[in-house]
Amino acid sequence: MFKAIRIDKAEKGTTAALVQFDEADLMEGDVTVRVEWSTLNYKDGLAVTGKAPVVRRFPMIAGIDFAGTVEHSSHPRWKTGDRVICNGWPRRDPSGRLCRKGPCQRRLAGAFARWHIGARRHGDRDCRLHSDAGRTGAGTSRPCPSKGPVVVTGAAGGVGSVATAILSKLGYHVIASTGRVSEAGYLRDLGAAEVIDRNELSGPAKPLAKERWAGGVDSVGSTTLANLLSMTRYRGAIAACGLAAGMDLPTSVAPFILRGVCLLGIDSVMCPIELREIAWKRLVTDLESGKLSEITYEISLDGVIEAGHKILAGQVRGRIVVKIS
Repeated sequence: MFKAIRIDKAEKGTTAALVQFDEADLMEGDVTVRVEWSTLNYKDGLAVTGKAPVVRRFPMIAGIDFAGTVEHSSHPRWKTGDRVICNGWPRRDPSGRLCRKGPCQRRLAGAFARWHIGARRHGDRDCRLHSDAGRTGAGTSRPCPSKGPVVVTGAAGGVGSVATAILSKLGYHVIASTGRVSEAGYLRDLGAAEVIDRNELSGPAKPLAKERWAGGVDSVGSTTLANLLSMTRYRGAIAACGLAAGMDLPTSVAPFILRGVCLLGIDSVMCPIELREIAWKRLVTDLESGKLSEITYEISLDGVIEAGHKILAGQVRGRIVVKIS
């Protein structure tokens, strides 16, 4: 028997609970992993609280990423004892059977080998680096620092914290946008040169506004992203990777056709393995271990649902790592 966060369809919306499973319930696959670590991000919060229909097939185990040890493998790429990590990918078999995804107490089975990346070093640091938020924060294209400052929205969150720390180390003048000005000290410790209130970017966007930055990383979306684009300098670029404020984008073509601005989509689910490996290697070199400790805090599996509510309420700083007993 093992425990997992299971999401089921309810009469109105969904329900989520920490429940016991039998190994016989696991779907078929070519790799069985004993999950040791997972992380919690905004999409997980939506899933466990039912605030948005991000889960569309039931039942489902909440979670996007994991790190663990291979217990059994019928695939030549992996053998028993290998340390593996995985984030993204739709982990459900074609027949639609229940898939064991992220935070499971005992095992994840039915994880097909093409989804996995081997980790040479495995432990706290590897899980915290190789999670969904970590890879997203490292996977953004960037102009060179001499072109001007860069902006990071949702800077006190998981992706924002990682992006702020990495961009600062690489020599950028980072402008951190947050709705929690009380976190200004935290963001400056991560390397932010300036901290601005998110209200500066939350109103209706002009087609073109005063040029302020050469690039940026946005995890908010909606009017915030529209404002970022309107304030981006000539031939600058904004990487979009979140929707905390909404999925809409109320902007015009002006930034693109008059300033040559680029909007870069960052996908963390179906991203090819080759690009994941590049991003993860950059995490090892571009994110200081001390900054990683500042960004991360740890919870147990039974704290996942409560933490999901806190994420949506904007009460979480940095990244949440789930330690699986």
